[in-house]
Amino acid sequence: MKSIMRRYQKAEDYSAIRRFLREVFLINNREQSSWDVARFDYWRWHGILNMKDGTLEDDVFIWENEKGEIKAVLNREAPGSVFLQIHPDFRSHDLLMEMLSTAEKHLTVPIENDRRSLHVWAEAKDRELQDLLKYQGYIIKPESHSEHQRRRFLSHPVSPVPVADGYVIRAMGDIEDHPAREWLSFRAFHPNEPDSEFKPDWYKNIQKAPLYRRDLDLVAVAPDGEFAAFCTIWFDDHTGMAHYEPVGTSSDHQRKGLGKAILTEGLIRLKTLGAEIAMVGSYSEPAHSLYASVGFETYRILESWTKEL
Repeated sequence: MKSIMRRYQKAEDYSAIRRFLREVFLINNREQSSWDVARFDYWRWHGILNMKDGTLEDDVFIWENEKGEIKAVLNREAPGSVFLQIHPDFRSHDLLMEMLSTAEKHLTVPIENDRRSLHVWAEAKDRELQDLLKYQGYIIKPESHSEHQRRRFLSHPVSPVPVADGYVIRAMGDIEDHPAREWLSFRAFHPNEPDSEFKPDWYKNIQKAPLYRRDLDLVAVAPDGEFAAFCTIWFDDHTGMAHYEPVGTSSDHQRKGLGKAILTEGLIRLKTLGAEIAMVGSYSEPAHSLYASVGFETYRILESWTKEL
């Protein structure tokens, strides 16, 4: 059946892509061979609106059949970093080639010496895509980081973890909690940057996302009232899947078990809601160890393949 490629055009495309991702996720036995809805939402509401990481109209490409059914979606996340979302019934060598060609034409970023760069994420066991990337001149650079996709089945028991003395884990409030949460995120992810780099007034967009639930947006509060750790969980009851993103602890409050305690509190709440599986991605040894400590197991590894054009 003929394939038609077009750019993202209208608000209805957002809903159509979400339906497509849910369908693919379930067909793939709830493995993240393509993005889940939560990750697409997070890029839309945080990556684009807060981080200025692209736009839907410029950075999303849709392949449809003659019936208007989505076969595949190509999108960026960070600058020059792209993901190929493909319905397994339509996957082919020609489609992979067309998606790569589209990415190289529209989604590269400039680097030194008037050249451009592109990173394509591929599952480590996807020999077809990896062989194609090699043939097209892509390589895995030694300094690149792999994404460990982790999951934990909620059918397994969850034991509560004691919280450090004086700390309390609770759900986020409304706008009155935004400044403290924004500052905590900055300190957790940018511990070595000067305070002048802090940019406030972005958390309101997080709370507008379709899957957002305040009861699954957790913070650990220190005895003095300072926010010390956080995790936001996106629960898609259509697929029974929950996605942790982001998770962090301020450097001033580390080594107190707060990360393990807040992750576990999230799992307990998810079981109560009827979630079946929780997922999270990790990129470093400390993160690998933290998630493993509460039962998240690596089941897929994504590798970043780079090409300079």
